[in-house]
Amino acid sequence: MSNQTQATRALAKGGVAFTVHAYDYDPGAERVGLQAADALGEAPHRVLKTLMARVDGRPVCAIVPSDGEVAMKKLAAALGGKSAEMMAPADAERLTGYKVGGISPFGQKRRVPMAIEEAAMGEDLVYINGGQRGLQVRLDPREAARLLEAVAAPLTR
Repeated sequence: MSNQTQATRALAKGGVAFTVHAYDYDPGAERVGLQAADALGEAPHRVLKTLMARVDGRPVCAIVPSDGEVAMKKLAAALGGKSAEMMAPADAERLTGYKVGGISPFGQKRRVPMAIEEAAMGEDLVYINGGQRGLQVRLDPREAARLLEAVAAPLTR
């Protein structure tokens, strides 16, 4: 496994301080984000998952706690739309350049509007996928939001 990914390069280029944390990725895990939290020994609300969706038909990215479920109406409202739906995994992979289970909001092939769960902004440090299955980056959520130009809003049920 490489610690150098498009995500880590984007973070370094953006001047964001981060540390890299690898874990044994289980492709059979029912919920990958929760598996990452367990493997890292972290509370699930501090390990954020990256989800690709569409708001009014346009691609967007939602960053939410691994134990949370996105409320589609809240996601749409946060990004100025009326409705939202999850993106098909194959479309998410094509759009981001990452494999499902390793999708990071950093260094995606195409820049899309992003929203991050507001509650995560109260944490000192969070984990977000580092652009590879089994790789997380630990960083200040405010710095992540700044680099991503993400809207902080309540996104979960």
